[in-house]
Amino acid sequence: MIRVARVDVGDHVYHVINRAVGRLRIFDDRNDYELFLYLLHEAKEMIGMRILGYALMPNHWHLLLYPANDGDMRHFMHWLTNAHTRKVHTLTETIGTGPLYQGRYKSFLTKTDYHLLTVLKYIERNPVRAKLSRNAESWQWGSAWLRLNGTKKQKELLSESPVDLPRNYRSWINTPDSPKDLDSLRTSLNRGAPFGDMRWVEQMVDTYKLASTIRVPGRPVKAIL
Repeated sequence: MIRVARVDVGDHVYHVINRAVGRLRIFDDRNDYELFLYLLHEAKEMIGMRILGYALMPNHWHLLLYPANDGDMRHFMHWLTNAHTRKVHTLTETIGTGPLYQGRYKSFLTKTDYHLLTVLKYIERNPVRAKLSRNAESWQWGSAWLRLNGTKKQKELLSESPVDLPRNYRSWINTPDSPKDLDSLRTSLNRGAPFGDMRWVEQMVDTYKLASTIRVPGRPVKAIL
């Protein structure tokens, strides 16, 4: 299988996703979710990663990361997913039975303007769209809950966003995503493309030599690197 070159440059925001192999469940109960959050704290402290948002779902998770240095995201994700896999196999006595995750994580560059807020809202409203929660802040395993209900200590997991959150955050996060925003974001996810306005996407494609799945209108398709 041809792999797309992964961008791992500091001071960019990334939407990061991974899911269980075969779309099986990663999290079955409270202990499972708490274990992952504990490891997320450990990885943050070890690497110095800035975490802007997250949502843990039964068979997958989303992270919104803002690494400070080149290579930070690779180190952070390698440690997090490997530590989590080892812990789960040890606790469930399934060592040697195969991988926990379907493969390497997927990451998507995100422009630090309203596109970042669109991604954050998409992530934090995941449990609502999946009908796991009536509102975003009721899902304890997401950053919306942490922002509105977490203790001061718990909130240390999150870093300040480079884009100000809406002042009426509670109302904003509980307003459904616009169909246009959802469509645009899902197109980015399906193509493995950066998420931003077309001019910025084109700049990212040229700067980081991204893959042919990223189509910029009026330009020829690039070969996969």
